[in-house]
Amino acid sequence: MAFCSPHSTTSLSSPCTTIPNSGFRQNQVILFTTRSSRRSNTRHGARTFQVSCAVEQPIVIGLAADSGCGKSTFMRRLTSVFGGAAEPPKGGNPDSNTLISDTTTVICLDDYHSLDRTGRKEKGVTALDPKANDFDLMYEQVKAIKEGKAIEKPIYNHVTGLLDPAELIQPPKIFVIEGLHPMYDERVRELLDFSIYLDISNEVKFAWKIQRDMAERGHSLESIKASIEARKPDFDAFIDPQKQYADAVIEVLPTQLIPDDNEGKVLRVKLIMKEGIKFFNPVYLFDEGSTINWIPCGRKLTCSYPGIKFSYGPDTYFGQELSNRSCLRQCCTILVFACLFQVSVLEMDGQFDRLDELIYVESHLSNLSTKFYGEVTQQMLKHADFPGSNNGTGLFQTIVGLKIRDLYEQIIAERAGVPAEAAKV
Repeated sequence: MAFCSPHSTTSLSSPCTTIPNSGFRQNQVILFTTRSSRRSNTRHGARTFQVSCAVEQPIVIGLAADSGCGKSTFMRRLTSVFGGAAEPPKGGNPDSNTLISDTTTVICLDDYHSLDRTGRKEKGVTALDPKANDFDLMYEQVKAIKEGKAIEKPIYNHVTGLLDPAELIQPPKIFVIEGLHPMYDERVRELLDFSIYLDISNEVKFAWKIQRDMAERGHSLESIKASIEARKPDFDAFIDPQKQYADAVIEVLPTQLIPDDNEGKVLRVKLIMKEGIKFFNPVYLFDEGSTINWIPCGRKLTCSYPGIKFSYGPDTYFGQELSNRSCLRQCCTILVFACLFQVSVLEMDGQFDRLDELIYVESHLSNLSTKFYGEVTQQMLKHADFPGSNNGTGLFQTIVGLKIRDLYEQIIAERAGVPAEAAKV
C-alpha cells in the first residue's frame, strides 16, 4: 500500500525531492506530464507533476504463549482477517516455521534457539531458558524488518531438532513474531506495535496435554506429568512474567458452570484489554465501563448443558514485582509491590451449540472494529473446524484479529497524514 502526494514542477529536469516521513521505509517518486492549451502561461505548454509515494514500514505484532497453547490456531485466524491463506515460503525448506500471506508474515521465535535439541540436553537447559536463545540476533532482525530490510533468518527444525540453514524473509505489511519470548527482551519489546499473551491455566494446560499426548502421541500419563513439572520452573521464571507487558491477554480457565470439572472440555475464557493503548479501544458488552453479567440462552441462542454466561466490567491487572525497573516507570501501587494496570475484561463461560446464532451475541458487543454487521460470526463460521471455535478462545482470538486490523489501518493513516478511511485494507 502506498500513499501519494502530488507536487507541481515545470520541468522533467527539475531536481526530484521526496517527502520526508519517518513513518515509512522508502519513498517512490513518479513524474508525469500533461499538455496545456496555447493560452497556458506554463513554459513550453506543459506541466509536470511530481508524485511522492511513501511505502509503509511493517507493523510488528508479538504473540507470547507456552508450547501447545493455541498460537498456531490464533495465527491462522489473524491472517484470515487480512485475507489470503498463510502458507510456508514457496520453494524453501519444507520444515520452515514461517507462514506468509498477501499481507502478513508470521515467524516462530523458536528459530532463534542458539542450541539445538542435543545441545540443550547436554547443557541441561530447556528451550524456555533465555540461555538457549539468541536475543541479540532476534532484536537485530526484528529491527531490520521494521526498518523495511530483508533478513536471512535461521530455522529451527522441529522434526530433527537441528538448526537448519537460514531463509530469506522480506518485510511484509504486518510482521508477527510468535513464540515463547516475544516480550522477554526489552529491546524487542520496544519494537512491538501491539502484543498479546495467551494465558492457559495449569488445569486446562494439563487437560489439553493429556488429550493431545496420550491420544495422538501415545505418551503415558506419568511421562506427561513429568514433562509438565520439568518445564514449570522455567515457565514461571521466563514466560509467564511477559503477560504484564501484553496489551491484550486471553486467559483460559476451567469452567465455573460445572462443579469440580477437570476435563477441560468446557472453558471459561477472559479477554483482558489494557486501557489507554493508542489505537486500541477495548470491546465492551452493553454499556462501556459498567459491570454486566448476562446469560443469553433463550429464544435467540440455543444452549445445552451447562449453558453460557457472559460477564464484562472494569478491573485491575497486576504485573510483576517492583524490582523490575520497567515496572517502576509505570504507575504502581507501592503498598502491594506490583504494577497495577487498568483493564476492561470480557468473559465467556460455556460453549456455543450453533455458531450461526453467534450473531445474537455479536449484536450486543461494541467496539468490535468490524467492517460490516456480522463479520465476527462470518469469521467464526469460516473456521468452524478450528480448535476453540465453539467457545471463548475462538471468539476472542477472532475479535483480537479484527482489532489488530483496525490498529494497523490507524497507524498507517497517521504515518501518511491521511484520514483513517484512506488506509482501509
